[in-house]
Amino acid sequence: MIPSTPGSTTHPSDPDGARRIVVVGGVAGGMSAAARARRLDEHASIVVLEQSDHVSFAGCGLPYQVSGEIAHRDTLLLHSPGSLRASLDLDVRTRHRVTAIDRTARTVIVAAEDGTSELAYDALLLAPGATTVLPPVAGLDHPAVHTLRTIADLDALAARLAGLEAEVAAGRTAPVRAVVVGAGFIGLEAVEALVTRGLSVDVVERADQVLPPLEPDLAPLLADELRDHGVGLHLGTSATAVVPRPAGADHAVALELADGTVLDADVVLVSVGVRPASDLAAAAGLALGERGAIRVDADQRTSDPHVWAVGDAVEVVHAVTGATGPVPLAGPANRQGRRAADSMLGHRTTPQAPVLGTAIVRVFGLTAAVTGPSHATLTSAGVAHEQVRVHAAHHAGWFPGAEPVHVTASFAPDGRLLGAQAVGRAGVDKRIDVLATALRAGLTADDLAELELAYAPPFGAAKDVVNMLGFVAQNVLDGTMPQWHAADLDEVVATSLVLDVRSRDEHAAGHLDGALNVPHTELRERLDEVRAAAAGRPVAVHCASGVRSYLATRVLLAAGLDARNLSGGWLTLTTTPHAARTLEGVPA
Repeated sequence: MIPSTPGSTTHPSDPDGARRIVVVGGVAGGMSAAARARRLDEHASIVVLEQSDHVSFAGCGLPYQVSGEIAHRDTLLLHSPGSLRASLDLDVRTRHRVTAIDRTARTVIVAAEDGTSELAYDALLLAPGATTVLPPVAGLDHPAVHTLRTIADLDALAARLAGLEAEVAAGRTAPVRAVVVGAGFIGLEAVEALVTRGLSVDVVERADQVLPPLEPDLAPLLADELRDHGVGLHLGTSATAVVPRPAGADHAVALELADGTVLDADVVLVSVGVRPASDLAAAAGLALGERGAIRVDADQRTSDPHVWAVGDAVEVVHAVTGATGPVPLAGPANRQGRRAADSMLGHRTTPQAPVLGTAIVRVFGLTAAVTGPSHATLTSAGVAHEQVRVHAAHHAGWFPGAEPVHVTASFAPDGRLLGAQAVGRAGVDKRIDVLATALRAGLTADDLAELELAYAPPFGAAKDVVNMLGFVAQNVLDGTMPQWHAADLDEVVATSLVLDVRSRDEHAAGHLDGALNVPHTELRERLDEVRAAAAGRPVAVHCASGVRSYLATRVLLAAGLDARNLSGGWLTLTTTPHAARTLEGVPA
């Protein structure tokens, strides 16, 4: 971020005093700025220059049109130049690309089908967005290879899929196969869409888990859901080449992977990320951040007092860690556009708040959501924190249809919520929104415990998931419940007595070698047995989710034993990668 910079937006050559606002780029940030500017100033000249054919479309809906869940492509086209002229008197020019900015003269050079022109501005708003990152893979120029970020991308992919479906209708016997390279948010949405479309799908992800921003103990839940829907997972490897198959072969290409695997494919969808489209800003000498995003102040103003920037191309401050960099999300882009318009027209502005990175994705029957930094990010930034896990029903457990919500959250030593993630089949969106609000407000574990949330059996519980998270965090932070983590399994097994307080049937279905099984209802009568087995060692307690083992831990502590409770219980133990490898072959 750069300091706020005062500066007049009046152009000396403007004869009638009306502000001349030029917006470069549409979609979320650019169109939000243009629309807000018109609402604030009916007389301003507002020109929007968009290099593509579509100035306002719902990019987040692209995968759902691929699947057919959104039946008509045109549903995604929110506005046209004509509709924007009629409703907001905006001069929107598609297929107009800004090639240069003259900051001294305050003009932009515009290339269009009918030639090159120069356009003057008093205030310039840059909303160039981001460009798709293509990995260094040979053969990405093959017609079978696609990306999915724009309407043009959607049309090309739709044409490819329609052609393949026509082959099937004409008697093709080989299954239509797709490979999605990248298992991030968009990649997973694309996987679901292609499976729904009837394709056989594989996923290639360089990280060792799907959805890399997700905590390692939650990501395996998504991996299992993908496998349950027939998706092949290739994790911890990367694509190295797209090799055309000869004419007449069953499939169009072979995708070669770094681990030696070769995947046949008729469609390859690349979704490994984006980078800020900041080349125009860089050429104009505007300040950029370390990751190439445009630096802006709290009012979205760049290092030039007459130029503002918004959207995927700008640098933001990340909440909690204070790190800076781009966050390509539609919500922040829309708010930035509004803020920039307020600033350039001298209206009261709401300074840009640090970004939480709140995001959500549906993966078939599961939902995964995040807000704030992860454990790994906090650790890398040197932020002291304690992780807390709960597995609680999304509504009253005794009411039909209750589904578990798996939540992993981080708290500062003083109790402040720092970040949270959740996975489940129902109620995830509600909880992550509450936690994102709590994070923005600086709420603590005590505050979460006391939140008054709507309760009726079909909607929630008297002790909501969020309240339970607060209760557990209180116990951890004040020492009421010392805990251990699944990631520390090897050390715990080597130094402690593992006490399994589940029922005998649960223990028999799968357990840690060497664990002592004492159901929690029998613990008080069998304390001497536990004390003898511990032989002076700490006692590492666990149950299925952490509730019964919490009760047992309190009993053991009262008896003078050094006891700790497993955060998240057996459910977390069996999904944490390192611990799960130790448990290989043990039923969950």
